[in-house]
Amino acid sequence: MSDTTGSRTAEEDIGGTAGPALAVPRPARGPRPGVTLALTSAATALALMAYTAPMVTLARTAADLRTAPSAQAWLLNGAPLGLAALLLVAGSLADDYGRRRIFVWGTCVLGVTTALGGLTDSTLLFTLARVAQGAASAALLASSLGLIVHAFTTSRGRLHASGVWGASVSGGIAVGPLLAGALPSWRLAYAVLGGAALIVAALSVRGLAESRSAHRGRPDLAGAAAFGLALTALVAALTLGREGWLRAPVLLLLAAAALLTAAFAFVEGRVRHPMIDLTLLRHPLFLASSVGGLFTGFAVIGLFSFLPTLLQRTLGLSPIGTAWLFFLWSGLSFVVALFARLLNGRLSHRHQLTLGFVLHAVGVLAMLGALDAGSWHRLLPGLLVAGMGSGLLNAALPLLAVDSVPAARAAMGSGAQQSARYIGSCAGVALTIALVASAGTEARGADVALVVSAALSLLAAVVLAVLREGKRR
Repeated sequence: MSDTTGSRTAEEDIGGTAGPALAVPRPARGPRPGVTLALTSAATALALMAYTAPMVTLARTAADLRTAPSAQAWLLNGAPLGLAALLLVAGSLADDYGRRRIFVWGTCVLGVTTALGGLTDSTLLFTLARVAQGAASAALLASSLGLIVHAFTTSRGRLHASGVWGASVSGGIAVGPLLAGALPSWRLAYAVLGGAALIVAALSVRGLAESRSAHRGRPDLAGAAAFGLALTALVAALTLGREGWLRAPVLLLLAAAALLTAAFAFVEGRVRHPMIDLTLLRHPLFLASSVGGLFTGFAVIGLFSFLPTLLQRTLGLSPIGTAWLFFLWSGLSFVVALFARLLNGRLSHRHQLTLGFVLHAVGVLAMLGALDAGSWHRLLPGLLVAGMGSGLLNAALPLLAVDSVPAARAAMGSGAQQSARYIGSCAGVALTIALVASAGTEARGADVALVVSAALSLLAAVVLAVLREGKRR
């Protein structure tokens, strides 16, 4: 696999010409690296802020929407469902029809759907708004790294920019709960985030330069439909499974998910322009990127999406108090991700992922018994260690995603890795809630969830450690 650094590739000199239907005014100048990094990082941070906002307001949101306990997983899983279902097709569309075009539309729709989410009055409408919000986030996230690869033409520049972009993921995760917890209403938080996203979209129209792949293909609609339906069936099965895994609806949904996944693989192997080139799974770097993304969602995001709610229920913390405690984890993750670029050249991205998973496992195991003892102070060491692990994961994943595919398919590589990440997140949230509900008390259930999260992280570390780097194409 060829390195993504070096001279400009052919597709980087081609402006978007997708037609008048999605026409966005062409910028008067070429790509401006600083502006590109600022806008893509800002939009990414806002997408993650909107994603994490419900983590500390779940109780208030569920009460306002009259959501039954068995359905609360949908309040958290709406956005990751939209993200996972659309990231692959969004990456392909960005490469083929214009990365700036997809980025601007994605950021604009994120603003509108986030604001609309704050106006809903039912669980169904809120969940649908969150799914749409996730789909819009998929568009901007998948195109962001492609824009960065286009704007930064040197190895050092791309490493720096990808590191900053990765830090913006951690920054959004850190600030989102603080904003939601500090404002008097969760609805107001959605209005603020929606307005901010619309501002970034407006600035991006003139601030970004267009680029696309030299070889334009057709959207893989059949593959997108099969993949989206398979993921929806899987998430529904995991959500309903907490009430009994052997019930007919759960088994039917799991069977449907398996059949639709097989159909997706069949379609991708036969269409001329697939969303994802499945032959890339034979390459160790791409496999490491996918495994890293999947287990980051499953073991890390899945646990920490529901942990703030557990802290409020078991320790009696307020939303803002929970957000500040959560900030110890997410804030340190941001700092580590920002400075992790200093490890480049000393530790490969794959080994950074391995170390990140090990630190997460150590951190969550250190938190065992804290909720049962009613002490938030006992959480602090574990949160700090797990935060360092999360920072390494967020820093290494985007670099590995870009490095694992040819430069002309940078957005597809980003979309594939992030799709795996949010598939894992959907499954992780449902699994965490199911484990907590089945353990008798929520404090004991939290310990079970912590142990399972640590075990999954260590499994990911072992898999990544044994993968060989392989030869670059």
